[in-house]
Parts: sequence; C-alpha cells; structure tokens
Amino acid sequence: MSSPEIASLSWGQMKVKGCSTAYKDCKVWPGGSRTWDWRETGTNHSPGVQPADLEEVVKKGVQTMVIGRGMSEALQVPQSTVDYLKKHGIDVLVLQTEKAVEEYNALAAQGVKVGGVFHSTC
Repeated sequence: MSSPEIASLSWGQMKVKGCSTAYKDCKVWPGGSRTWDWRETGTNHSPGVQPADLEEVVKKGVQTMVIGRGMSEALQVPQSTVDYLKKHGIDVLVLQTEKAVEEYNALAAQGVKVGGVFHSTC
C-alpha cells in the first residue's frame, strides 16, 4: 500500500489525492488519511506535537515521518517527540509545512512508506 499524494496545500486547507475531504490539519499514512484534531490529545502550538499525535501513524508501519510545523513554523516539535520516533526506528523530518509536503510527496513517489502530520496555518 502506498502513501497518498498530498494534492494541494493552501493556508488552512489541504487536499489528499483520492479523498474528497479538505483538511485544515491532517495525518497521512500508507493507504489513508484523516483530519488531525488537536483536541484529541490536547496539542497546542507549545509544547507542540506529542508522541500521542503520532501513535496512529506509527502503528501503520511507516519508515519515515514528516512533520509540518505550519506555514510560519509556529507549531513546536519537542525533542522527546523526535526521540519517540527514533526509538521506533523511524526517520523523522521536521519542516515548514510547504517544504514538508514537498518532501512527503517526493518520498511517497519513491515508494517509501512515509507518514505525516501537517499543520496548514500559522
């Protein structure tokens, strides 16, 4: 199963190829995607992305995780979250969201089992 291409990104909206839903923030993995609702884990811009935000995608067997920090990189990613991924043997890229989407799509096109969490505003 391949990771779906992110078809478009603009402020506050992302579209994943093969999915009719537009997302504000989203999670993607080989074979699927869904909205990333920060309220599920109590995530905020600071301290930022928590391991709990990534567990679902990690369980899909990804080799690489791409984290999009927002258009202005307001979303923090603590070292403990990076360490959590590395402990599971997952490569991690933490980037501004437009760059993160480019990297994610490039990896997906190469057949890498890539997952991601992307914040599409600030």
